[in-house]
Amino acid sequence: MGKMSVLSLCFLLCADLLDLAFGYLTVTIDPLPPVVVGETVTLKCNFKTDGRLREIVWYRVTDGGTIKQKIFTYDAMFNTNYSHMEDYRRREDLVYQSTVRLPEVRISDNGPYECHVGIYDRATREKVVLASGNVFLTVMSPPNNISVVAENTPAPFSRYQAQNLTLICTAKGGKPAPSVYFKRDGELIEVISYVSPTAADEGGGLAGVRRARPLMSRDLDDTKMQKSLSLLGRLYTESPRRSYAARQARYETSPATEAIPETVVSREFPHWVQSADPAYFFSNAHLPQSDGSVTVQAKLTWTLNPQMDNDALFSCEVKHPALSMPMQTEVTLAAPKGPKLIMTPTRAKVGDTVRIIVQGFQNEVFPEPLFTWTRVGGRLLDGTSEREGKELVLERVPAELNGSMYRCTAQNPLGSTDTHTRLIVFENPSMMKHTQNQNSGGPRLHAHGLIWMPFILVLTIRLK
Repeated sequence: MGKMSVLSLCFLLCADLLDLAFGYLTVTIDPLPPVVVGETVTLKCNFKTDGRLREIVWYRVTDGGTIKQKIFTYDAMFNTNYSHMEDYRRREDLVYQSTVRLPEVRISDNGPYECHVGIYDRATREKVVLASGNVFLTVMSPPNNISVVAENTPAPFSRYQAQNLTLICTAKGGKPAPSVYFKRDGELIEVISYVSPTAADEGGGLAGVRRARPLMSRDLDDTKMQKSLSLLGRLYTESPRRSYAARQARYETSPATEAIPETVVSREFPHWVQSADPAYFFSNAHLPQSDGSVTVQAKLTWTLNPQMDNDALFSCEVKHPALSMPMQTEVTLAAPKGPKLIMTPTRAKVGDTVRIIVQGFQNEVFPEPLFTWTRVGGRLLDGTSEREGKELVLERVPAELNGSMYRCTAQNPLGSTDTHTRLIVFENPSMMKHTQNQNSGGPRLHAHGLIWMPFILVLTIRLK
């Protein structure tokens, strides 16, 4: 026991001697909560020492810790501080010797930071003893733009065959990636989630995302699911990856209660017969951007029912931790009604270039309509049977087109409508004058001919 006491006492004495020689230094940094772009962040470096302070340096760590960039330094010897950033990025303010404030943070400020504190070595008074602490700054950015478009539009209207409609909601500028979901007429849509094929499976790029179709497992023997899939066209069924297994029991039903939707042919409008609510298929893709944000592209696909879906309100809502309430954008599905046509010039003359333009509709149309132009009872001026686009151009119209009727067909997957306009071609005085000038030389030649003919006859008679 005596020997142990002596050893312990020696150890404590040695520790005290070392402490007196080098001093002690501890560095800690208060953890930071996530902040939103544009807010002010305070980086506080706490240190304890009984030594003489030499300097405090703040670093920003990049490239996984391989690069440390000085952002601010406090020099205790000269009691000065300075920033190491370029002039246009000098945003750091010294609050205290060890505390730095970063106003209006950006996404690029996200990452780890280190505080290095140096004190003089008591033994030599020249060497510097260093200690450091680190903290991670998480910068969030709410989405700055959301939009909804229909995939593969403009598209024609089908009277005789059911077709799919896919809505694409794109949320840009969010960090971290926001949550995206769809509502119909204000009610959350229950969806069947699926995983889109990767770019490698589809040949690279965004083409794989665009051509993605719902995948169903062949191992599932679910009557309703298989029949719903029959309406989704040619589907991928190899290497399925699904996340809707938890919802499977909800959709199980008896084969006797489920029927494949049929098309009833009608001259006016199709009649789609469905015995149950449509199945909505949902997928989303996260696309990292160079600025650190993530673009989310969510898709909602279902079998379109023009009678039930016309005038239906679909909304895309985006939730993000940096938002106090969800962002939202809405679209109303609507077939085109009564396109308004204007013709320029309003009084067309022979030889003019005539333009017939779709100026608008009696209602808001979504998805984007497809426009087709035809001439009633004949071909267009260029010899084609029809032409697509919002504008029909007739160059150098001849007089023969006077009174001709033109048809504009506007259609989208929800319906189709036709509008007619008649072309009236007036005479062109300048062209008539030019024609008369060309024809005025003809009678003079004939007049000369009449003058010379009697003269020749007279001479002939006299010679005889």
